Amino acid sequence: MMRFGAIAAAALLSLSTCSRGTNDADKQEAIGNETPGQPVETREQDAGFKPAFAGQTRAPGVKTSAAYEVRVVSEGLTKPWCIATLPDGRFLVTEKAGNLRIVSAGGQVSEKIEGLPKVVDKGQGGLLGLALDPNFSTNLLVYWAFTELRGKNNLLALGKGRLSADERRIEEARVIYRAEPAYDGNNHYGGRVMFDQSGHLFLTSGDRFEPERRANAQNPGTGVGTILRLTKDGQPAPGNPFAGQANARPEVYSIGHRNPQGIDIHPETGEVWLSEMGPRGGDELNRLEPGKNYGWPIITYGIEYNKDKIGQAITQREGLEQPVYFWDPVLSPSGMTFYRGSAISEWKNNLFICGLNSHHIARLVLENRKVVGEERIAADQQQRFRAITEGTDGALYAVTDEGRLYRIGKVTGGA
Repeated sequence: MMRFGAIAAAALLSLSTCSRGTNDADKQEAIGNETPGQPVETREQDAGFKPAFAGQTRAPGVKTSAAYEVRVVSEGLTKPWCIATLPDGRFLVTEKAGNLRIVSAGGQVSEKIEGLPKVVDKGQGGLLGLALDPNFSTNLLVYWAFTELRGKNNLLALGKGRLSADERRIEEARVIYRAEPAYDGNNHYGGRVMFDQSGHLFLTSGDRFEPERRANAQNPGTGVGTILRLTKDGQPAPGNPFAGQANARPEVYSIGHRNPQGIDIHPETGEVWLSEMGPRGGDELNRLEPGKNYGWPIITYGIEYNKDKIGQAITQREGLEQPVYFWDPVLSPSGMTFYRGSAISEWKNNLFICGLNSHHIARLVLENRKVVGEERIAADQQQRFRAITEGTDGALYAVTDEGRLYRIGKVTGGA
């Protein structure tokens, strides 16, 4: 049975997509357990580690009581990676191959916006995260993360430029930061960009995947496996925790990260929250604090893809931070956003995290810095949800690897 509240049957038919040959049992597994108070996840764990505290995984399931719809707005994108809401209600979207486009709330996709530097569109690389300047309405400045070729290697870079008045070009485009060292490889870039409340930029940077590179996540002297905090010109932001320390980069904010692709600020507390991909099991939701070590690869709730143990196969060590929440089996969390609107009041301050391999959006209810409820949104759509933002109309808008833009919000009666 569909799980989108009291939506008219005709609307549900228009919103549904075929499940690509999956049977009803597969659909139910995707949607998960809907018994009130029982965890949504019904599958066996892959890694099987015990949580460090009650509620750290498999929180009780919840279900939205208000009527809402999950509607395809556009299918005209090609591997979109990030979406940002423009002041007038349209959206700026990155496509992995290196394209930047504007999409209207009605789904009309613009021509490619010219002027961006060339990206390395291989593996998990390409044109990635995106952020609008806090003063975008007046200065039209845009910041984006991308993979840049450096000789035979490549790295995560941060670009900056101005959207032209006719919206056809990015003017004065330049690279303002490079997360060194560069490597020959195409995985685990991280790549989300976000402004904090003081007007500085957070850039999430992955560990670059290969086992021999993982140790860099424990090294504040590199720009990989870390969260970076920068000024608008790509310099270390003032007040960063590693500033002045020997063998550390002053732009580093925290260490011990694997592949963080989701970041947002809690609307009321101002705390920074972060999602990151684990290996086989062990996806994490973390509350980010300056100078802290989030453990990868020393501690993890996951195992290798071939089921071998990682390191000493431990989940706790003094001085290393525990995730607020973890998933096993994985969600493969990508973009995320807190809901700040009032259109669906029960979603207020809830966290919505895009799932890739899980093919759904996880709605998390937080209380006192813990997850107390979890719901799977749009699980019947069978899409790899990559990024999500809140629109000016109080609805959520999400893009998928398959090229769709979804509107998730109050029923409007639109087609």
